[in-house]
Amino acid sequence: MSTIATSPDTLSTPDLESVRAEFPALLTEVHGKPVAYFDNAATAQKPQAVLDRMERYYRSENANVHRGVHTMSQLATDAYEGARETMASFLGAAETREIVFTRGTTEAVNLVAASFGKDFGPGDEIILSEMEHHSNIVPWQLLSQRTGVRLRIVPVTDDGELDIEEFRILLSDRTRLVALVHVSNSLGTINPVRQIIADAHGMSVPVLLDGAQATPHASVNVQDLDVDFYCLSSHKMFGPTGVGVLYGKAEHLEGMSPWQGGGDMIERVDFAGTTFNEIPHKFEAGTPHIAGVIGMAAAADYLENLGWDWIGQQEQDLLDYGTKLLSAIPGLRIVGTAPKKAAVISFLMGNAHPYDVGTVLDRMGIAVRTGHHCTQPLMKRYGIPGTVRASFAFYNTREEIDRLAEGLERAAGMLS
Repeated sequence: MSTIATSPDTLSTPDLESVRAEFPALLTEVHGKPVAYFDNAATAQKPQAVLDRMERYYRSENANVHRGVHTMSQLATDAYEGARETMASFLGAAETREIVFTRGTTEAVNLVAASFGKDFGPGDEIILSEMEHHSNIVPWQLLSQRTGVRLRIVPVTDDGELDIEEFRILLSDRTRLVALVHVSNSLGTINPVRQIIADAHGMSVPVLLDGAQATPHASVNVQDLDVDFYCLSSHKMFGPTGVGVLYGKAEHLEGMSPWQGGGDMIERVDFAGTTFNEIPHKFEAGTPHIAGVIGMAAAADYLENLGWDWIGQQEQDLLDYGTKLLSAIPGLRIVGTAPKKAAVISFLMGNAHPYDVGTVLDRMGIAVRTGHHCTQPLMKRYGIPGTVRASFAFYNTREEIDRLAEGLERAAGMLS
């Protein structure tokens, strides 16, 4: 994952069993067997540090944030805005005001589409790709219906890479935005985002990256990438569900209008008119998911303390081991074989339907994801209804992958 970014690992090498012990859900039994959890790309498990921090908020700091003069409100506000500082550091943002808290990547993309994209119109174009998650397709389709902006789609090669030459052909003086996934949730492909951003900026075109599948695996520095917008979801990176971040360069956020109205995003309200709060608050209408934001920051701290070097080495080992083991199973075909991948293996088992394979594996205590993974256009490109997806995290083990391979061999026999 060094193609995303690297950071020095200053801590001693973690012990895997000790790390696993920090995740209570990994002790779960499914059908009488210890769970082998390979659905991390959908949502990752949460370390005790995250659970403890959220419980502490609810037990002793539970109050609404901003403007409260009483002590508990001040504690909650300090924790909430402290989390903004943590996430700014986590992403390498220049300022905390560039960090907007959202319900996740989906809401972050919708915010940019509704606000930054509101002035797009006929003759303008947005570049997407065939490997995008629905969250980075549908908001732009809705914008296209409202404004007439045209969507241009970068194709994907047989091995699961973006066709960069076609991207460069599509990039033109009509392009108003490039919105692409950093790491594919279906294929694991790590896209060459530095080159994409450089090419786009060469045409004065801003870039939005869907980073939901990147931030769980390696350090991301938005200033180093020079990306204009970056979106992430807490629950992919071992934090709580229902919360995430939109990073935006201050120059863009300053010029964008609010996309939702309500409390906390205003400066002054009068029936004759309303003035809005400063960034990032003008994009955070209503009472936020305070405990979630605090828990997300705890997850970010956990990852930083664990060390990106160790995380990267562990997941690369799992990917290499799993790819070799599963490739040897007769009739198994891996979908997505790009040379630069995150720890995701999507595959098909002969003519067996992915749902049937996943059901058989579940009876063996093995959790995988089946279906189109919210990437139906990508499945259409490959001419398949979906895949079985095993997505690894640093707390998975080779022994669990052995169980997966054994389970797939049994499933092949049962479903043939």
